[in-house]
Amino acid sequence: MKLAIGAVAALLALPLLTTPAVAAAAAENCLTEPATLTVEEQRLDKELPGYGKFGPTLLDQAGYRKRVDNTTSLLCRMPNLRAAEILLNNAGDDLFQQAVDESQDQGKLDDRPLYWSRLTLTRAIRQWHPRFALSAQDRAGLITDFDRAARGFESVEFTAKPGVRRVLVSGFDPFTLDRDIRIGNPSGASALQLDGREFDTPQGRVVVQAVLLPVLWGAFDEGIVEAAYGPRLQDPKRRPDTIVTISQGRPEQFDIEKWAGGGRGGFPDNDNVSSKGLVPPAAGWPQPGDNFILTTLPYEQMQAAGTGPYPVKFNTAFCEQPKGATAPVCHEDGTPLPDSTPIQGGGGDYLSNESMYRANRLRLGLGLTGVHGGHLHTPVLGVPAPGLPTDAGFEKRRADIAAQTVALVTAAGRN
Repeated sequence: MKLAIGAVAALLALPLLTTPAVAAAAAENCLTEPATLTVEEQRLDKELPGYGKFGPTLLDQAGYRKRVDNTTSLLCRMPNLRAAEILLNNAGDDLFQQAVDESQDQGKLDDRPLYWSRLTLTRAIRQWHPRFALSAQDRAGLITDFDRAARGFESVEFTAKPGVRRVLVSGFDPFTLDRDIRIGNPSGASALQLDGREFDTPQGRVVVQAVLLPVLWGAFDEGIVEAAYGPRLQDPKRRPDTIVTISQGRPEQFDIEKWAGGGRGGFPDNDNVSSKGLVPPAAGWPQPGDNFILTTLPYEQMQAAGTGPYPVKFNTAFCEQPKGATAPVCHEDGTPLPDSTPIQGGGGDYLSNESMYRANRLRLGLGLTGVHGGHLHTPVLGVPAPGLPTDAGFEKRRADIAAQTVALVTAAGRN
């Protein structure tokens, strides 16, 4: 059963602190644990000249501060581990739902306040000195559970009603923030636009649920993609008919990727960690050993849907290293050799390609050949004008990309 933050406070007979000053004062005596912060969390202190610390200031201006501070102040009062688990799972889900509601009901498409709010709270959990003994393993579990709830994992719920076409999508966090702290990710903004939406089409009703994935090799190694898609694919009455992994790709166009490759190229993630080689298996999940996986999305219908304003391309490229060869070979089209080493899918060798590979490796491993699956790359969003947290052009580009992504996902679902 899900409880709102206020209900959690009432259940535990705790005061719900509602002003930033009161909440901050309550947290002062609690966030004292020496902690090694992640690189992502350390960026909370990075400043945009003339604006202040970018992440904290953005969540202040976007109206997320009250929720974040209330959660922190309540965390300081948790009497035991179970109470903390209840609080943080519900806080994560509430945070994600705030972002979804504001995106869909208020037209606030910015995915960045959710990202920075989530990091503010994971940092607080690391620094939290509780009233009870807390092992390092239990603290790590609290962070993982909160993080996944704040990515929408807890809110994925499909109907079993016949005749409804179900679509599960994933977007990504912002990345390359050391290049520009203001970066957002249009795939994340699109996921917030899509979550929980229902669309009536000539082919029937399409229902979409969405989650957000981290830009972290370690989280992928721990099976976060399989955790997002696996339980839903295993539900025979409510499993999605279509799965679409979404990420930011090339400038000025959408790409529907033909091939996902099982190789990593090593580009640094959001914690500045690199990883190269083959995509590792996912513990506990059945999966085939395919080096490349072919999309089964209805790409021709998606292209013909007239979604505009960006062109929609079908990207057939891939790179492989044939057995016995000393160097990779890249192709603009064709079929990979069955015994070659995967170097790049159409979407490259980073986590976007791997999200398609992992989700569809799982789909095939579960024998769900009737479920459609593939990857959609959005156009590059870019950044606001120098020194500004946002501007009209930035907002319009994000709105255009998100609207066209919604239309393309709907086309994929109805076909």
